[in-house]
Amino acid sequence: MTTRHYINRRRFLATTAASSLIAGAMGISPALAADPIKTAGIYTVPVEQQWVSRIHKAALTAQERGDISYTFSENVSNTDYARVLREYAEAGNKLIIGEVFGAEQEAREVAAEYPDVAFLMGSSFKEDAALPNFAVFDNYIQDASYLSGIIAGSMTESGNIGMVGGFPIPEVNRLMHAFMAGAQEMNPDITFQVSFIGSWFDPPKAKETAFAMIENGADLLYAERFGVSDAAKEKGILAIGNVIDTQADYPDTVVASAIWHFEPTLDKAIAEVQAGTFVAADYGIYSFMNQGGTSLAPLGTFEGKIPKDAMDLVTKRTEEIKSGAFTVTINDEEPKSS
Repeated sequence: MTTRHYINRRRFLATTAASSLIAGAMGISPALAADPIKTAGIYTVPVEQQWVSRIHKAALTAQERGDISYTFSENVSNTDYARVLREYAEAGNKLIIGEVFGAEQEAREVAAEYPDVAFLMGSSFKEDAALPNFAVFDNYIQDASYLSGIIAGSMTESGNIGMVGGFPIPEVNRLMHAFMAGAQEMNPDITFQVSFIGSWFDPPKAKETAFAMIENGADLLYAERFGVSDAAKEKGILAIGNVIDTQADYPDTVVASAIWHFEPTLDKAIAEVQAGTFVAADYGIYSFMNQGGTSLAPLGTFEGKIPKDAMDLVTKRTEEIKSGAFTVTINDEEPKSS
């Protein structure tokens, strides 16, 4: 396990930072001063990993503006997750963020032991009113994933797209389904090769899986995991990114990416903690495009190289998604190869 500390640029008293929390839920008036909230992040992978990097970035941004003081641990195993949660709760952190996909029950048990601490956790499950200090979120970025699929559908020549994911859990499945729907809107005859590597961070395995798909005819890859774009680059084919923008790293490879912006999710939680009104809730909605939680990354070197009919449809659908006139289907079932 690796722990890193970031000291806020503003001087503050830790004792006053601890005074506002979930006080409203306990019938206590919140502190008037908006002191930085002592906050911890607990991650099972390196903070460089796509998904966690977006949470980490939002936390650093919140710290820079003085809303929180932020410490985090990375590479925490699922079996060690509960222990680290307890340590941060005992250390006086009043907001703890992280992802508990592999330690769901244990994390909720810890949260029950510390009712005055706000827990905001990535989870495949919903909130429980019986555990009022445990809120959940997930990256519902299906809107931008769908738009990236439209672009992919217009760029593949073979009509054979390879898709490499980590695990077939809802947060991955829904993005893949949205991407596939977008691609098939451009070409209903497109086929997909779908595979999961059983890891959140294993670039060599993801790359090897992608190579096999290329050998099997794929001329465009959906890079849900690190390593896939490397395979595409080596073989001279195109890729679509996910969660982060890697276009600058793969200027001749990554055509488009669906980006997750965690800031609306975290900012909502911070406001609730400051107001003393933090309760169990599903923060997933703050990842939607109409909430500013997702967007299509700038096309970079592919600007002007994507067929006009595809870009016209992207523009049209973007406006419709934001207005509510068009809704991208959320399908959490495991996607299958065509």
